Amino acid sequence: MQEYFKILGVRENATDEEIESAYKTLKEKYSKDRFLEGEAGNIAAKNLTKLETAYMEIKANRKTEKEERVFNDYSAVEKLIKEGSLNSAQDQLDAFSERDAEWHYLQSVIFYKKNWTNESKKQLEIALNMEPHNTKYSDALTKLKQKMEFNERQFYSGNAYYSNASQNPNADRQMGDSGCGSFVDCCATYCCINMLCNGCCR
Repeated sequence: MQEYFKILGVRENATDEEIESAYKTLKEKYSKDRFLEGEAGNIAAKNLTKLETAYMEIKANRKTEKEERVFNDYSAVEKLIKEGSLNSAQDQLDAFSERDAEWHYLQSVIFYKKNWTNESKKQLEIALNMEPHNTKYSDALTKLKQKMEFNERQFYSGNAYYSNASQNPNADRQMGDSGCGSFVDCCATYCCINMLCNGCCR
């Protein structure tokens, strides 16, 4: 890889802007010189080929390094989410300057863990809009919508979930009930929640 930077005449730690500038300057020079007569034209043509190869290799290598770096950073965020350290996960997520589809997906997961379902849904929609064919995002959004629709039906039917039975204004008339409205609804609730959680941070 070192020889590619020598061809462009830049340091290995050169910025992307410096690499781009050196490439454009040399390309313009070699493109003109290749039409010179004799050996000078042949040398310029060869240098132009070497320049194109070096530039493409450097760009590809830096893209791979960036993707690996982002992946590792996201892995740390996912680990914090799984551990329940949502504030720390949010801090790390906020530190990213670039917000790609995966960033919005993880933001959705954090919001979901905080029971902010509307905000979670918005972030999933952004992620899916950026990567329309990502099945992980589409499956998570579908499951979240199903959960939200179920909760809405439960609320309007008077069977909304309460962490404490004494908080439920309909507790008296639901005595003898399962606490979920019906056995089928209860199963559906747990299935939806389980599927959504299993889809997060894989």
